[in-house]
Amino acid sequence: MTYEQAGDGPLHYFPCRYDRSRLLFRGPRRDLSGDHIAFLGGTETYGKFLHEPFPVLVEVALGLPSVNLGCVQAGPDAYLNDPATLDVTRRAAVTVVQVTGALNLSNRLYAVHPRRNDRFLRASPALQALYPEVDFTEFAFTRHLTRSLADVSRERFAQVVEELRTAWLARMVTLLDRLSPPVVLLWMGFQPPPRDPVADPMADPPLIHAGMLAALRPRVAGYVEVVASDHARAEGVRGMAFPPLEAQAAQGLPGPAVHAEVAAALTPVIRGLL
Repeated sequence: MTYEQAGDGPLHYFPCRYDRSRLLFRGPRRDLSGDHIAFLGGTETYGKFLHEPFPVLVEVALGLPSVNLGCVQAGPDAYLNDPATLDVTRRAAVTVVQVTGALNLSNRLYAVHPRRNDRFLRASPALQALYPEVDFTEFAFTRHLTRSLADVSRERFAQVVEELRTAWLARMVTLLDRLSPPVVLLWMGFQPPPRDPVADPMADPPLIHAGMLAALRPRVAGYVEVVASDHARAEGVRGMAFPPLEAQAAQGLPGPAVHAEVAAALTPVIRGLL
């Protein structure tokens, strides 16, 4: 059960599936027979702890169904490993793809779960050779793994960063090429994409910098960059719904005011592509 900060009762996500997809999405389930907008992304697109994430707000603004295909902690692997979801997007009038971090994907150093992309499965022989002193059985999640590797050796972690960025860029190129145009790429966060690749690599979304996004922009019809305003950030968790034990997780996610800014930025771009 989830609790509303203002006491409005439990929040229901109405989980659903589309066609033969193995992924579980946020509902209520939308009708795919007519024009609609598809949204791919991670926890923010899914709208964890929110009554109305930005896909719903765009739906209201445009009067078109928004099919929320966001998955909690998803990376591009979640979609590339689920062809049925890609088939769903091919029927959309416009597809919006949120930029997610580069931790949650399989690469030459480690493997992640094909659907729950934040779940670390195993280290490759190359990573074990790079960090012989690390016991990889201690890790279950990619963020814990990568933070620990950075703490052990910043010099060796630079090699991890390079591999993850290379893998993310290649995987995103493949994903965008498999989507039917028009596609809009969305950056949403508490800061703009860093221009310096050596800036804090673990800032959300982790490891992504402006140069990586620039490489993807020729493959999309539109790019929307939303950096939360001071006012939206000051709202904090106001209007979010979560149990007490998940208060810290909620504080790290954008609240309703940020989602309203994202929807306001996306709406005219999507309208122009319809």
